[in-house]
Amino acid sequence: MPSRSSRYLHGTTPNEQARLARLNDLINRRSLAEIGLSGGERILEVGSGLGQFARDMARRAGPAARVLGIERSPGQIRGAVRTARAAGEGPLVEWRRGDALRLPLRKGEWGSFDVAHARFLLEHVPDPLAVVRSMARAVRPGGRIVLEDDDHDVLRLWPEPPGFTPLWRAYMRSFDRLGNDPAIGRRLVWLLHQAGVTPERNTWIFFGSCSGSPDFSAYVENAAGLLLGARRAIVGGGLLPAGEFDAALASLDAWKLRPDAAFWFAIAWAEGRRPGTPLRVGTSRPPRARSRAGPVRRRVPVTRSE
Repeated sequence: MPSRSSRYLHGTTPNEQARLARLNDLINRRSLAEIGLSGGERILEVGSGLGQFARDMARRAGPAARVLGIERSPGQIRGAVRTARAAGEGPLVEWRRGDALRLPLRKGEWGSFDVAHARFLLEHVPDPLAVVRSMARAVRPGGRIVLEDDDHDVLRLWPEPPGFTPLWRAYMRSFDRLGNDPAIGRRLVWLLHQAGVTPERNTWIFFGSCSGSPDFSAYVENAAGLLLGARRAIVGGGLLPAGEFDAALASLDAWKLRPDAAFWFAIAWAEGRRPGTPLRVGTSRPPRARSRAGPVRRRVPVTRSE
């Protein structure tokens, strides 16, 4: 049986930390626009990593807001604190060590947040439903649960680099070996519903570029770093021979120089509300039009935090 502990495929080496920082640079602006903060929210960021997006949300929500970032890795927390202090934003976010499967919230914090957000987290845990249920317990009635994650099967490169498809398939199978789901993105709305949350909206955040765009090489290099970080799991797990892995990665590096190359991917987004009291004035609201129907009122399944 797979372990119930979170198992991050890519590790927390300095190279992986640098890749994650560059990844945040590529997507945070779009995620921040999509989450639609209106100011003063109490925000729970589950799996806060290096904390860049948590600080982005804190800035957008303003001085009356409170942002709590939960992160399992001590190295990631140290990096988040160091980066925040260097930017003169040390007090902006409260960082707390803990596992997403056992949220380290205090008694008075459960049911107090306006927004609970997780990105690129559920694909790395063996029981994503338990995480979403805890996030639902963490927000107040009427509060939002926002999920962003990958469906790795969506990725398309064209013209396709030689050997890339077998490499990407082997990468996706490496998630299975850890008991995780590489296609969790397509299940986000289902997870919200199963957790007792009322789903309200789903969309995509485009994550791609093409030759001629100034940021194109950054997207390709992120993919290459992602794969290189999983090399031990792929090659050591017998999913692809070392020679094929290295040749495919070399072809990807050469491919980014093509004048006709295009990188197509999108991050799945789903959000819902904990049933209960309707949204009060001044709390967070989504940036899109909503249904005119009133809130669905039903009991929320209660699970005990571990």
